[in-house]
Amino acid sequence: MKRRLWVLWLVLVWVLVACGGVKPVAKPNFDQGVGKLVIITGAGATFPYPLYSKWFYVYSKVVDPLVRFNYQSIGSGGGIRQIMARTVDFGASDAILSEEEKAAAPDLQMFPTVAGGVVVAYHLVDAQGQEVGTGLRLTPDALADIFLGHITRWNDPRIQDVNPDIALPDAPISVAHRSDGSGTTFLFTHYLAQVSPEWREKVGGGKAVNWPVGIGGKGNEGVAGILQQQPNSIGYVELAYAVQNQMAYAFIQNREGNFVEPTVDSITAASDAYAAEMPEDMGQLLVNAPGKDSYPIAGYTFILLYKDMPNCIKARKIHDFMVWALTEGDVYARSLLYAPLGASVEKMVIERLDALTCQGGRPVK
Repeated sequence: MKRRLWVLWLVLVWVLVACGGVKPVAKPNFDQGVGKLVIITGAGATFPYPLYSKWFYVYSKVVDPLVRFNYQSIGSGGGIRQIMARTVDFGASDAILSEEEKAAAPDLQMFPTVAGGVVVAYHLVDAQGQEVGTGLRLTPDALADIFLGHITRWNDPRIQDVNPDIALPDAPISVAHRSDGSGTTFLFTHYLAQVSPEWREKVGGGKAVNWPVGIGGKGNEGVAGILQQQPNSIGYVELAYAVQNQMAYAFIQNREGNFVEPTVDSITAASDAYAAEMPEDMGQLLVNAPGKDSYPIAGYTFILLYKDMPNCIKARKIHDFMVWALTEGDVYARSLLYAPLGASVEKMVIERLDALTCQGGRPVK
């Protein structure tokens, strides 16, 4: 009897398998990162750190609990060095890779994530002894000449004429700038080089430059400290830092002649205005952008990835995170005063991400 039941059971199993009713349990595909925790390491720019921290936390908590991000906010230069040395899985930089860096790492690619603005902040007391709040107007030539040391007093006609409602004081201008190399300086000096031939010839643009005038402070907090301590001073900091610390900042005249307030929308407008001119390597500056609503001192921050990554598990995790960050992560960017990419730029970045490969040419997507 037992033998007959055994035979019948075997026949039943054979029939079910033949008909597709029983399928073997699939072994977890660890090549896809299924079933184990994946640690992604990165290093670089300080500017996007608040946003990246938020993205990393939300993504691991809500979207993919099997991935963790370990990001060191050490500055753009450090991030470039570490990804070129392949000691991290991704780098981050506010500055565009130089020609030397591209030559040394030809497979390294730039991916814009969000755009940010550099604001011209000041601590200004008018002729009646009252603090001047946000909204002082500055033209490009006046701004360049302040940082060149040609305009030295606040009531200079080139400042007073575009601010008729402010009784500007007959007081010397104290200039503050960054003493450390930074992506913020990279954007600000490249803007000045765009609008001032003299600045372009004598100083140029870069993460660190030889400043004609002024006092240096380390980081946004260093510049802010100088402004706080010295009335009638002027400097530059990131938009989010200025807003969070209630610093007064200027409206800058753009290419169309409009004095534009730095906001998330006016920075995104600059991204949209330059979208058609995006270079193949995506290393694009947004300074002095066309368009009536474009804020002129803006730029992207970049994630740096190799076109072919050595680890397919990590490559797929990074790809999926990046696509999420550029689409669903926009809400967190806006709340932290980072400007999401314009729609056409976002599409280009995602297409570039989809073309990534791993382990010698295997598609990431």
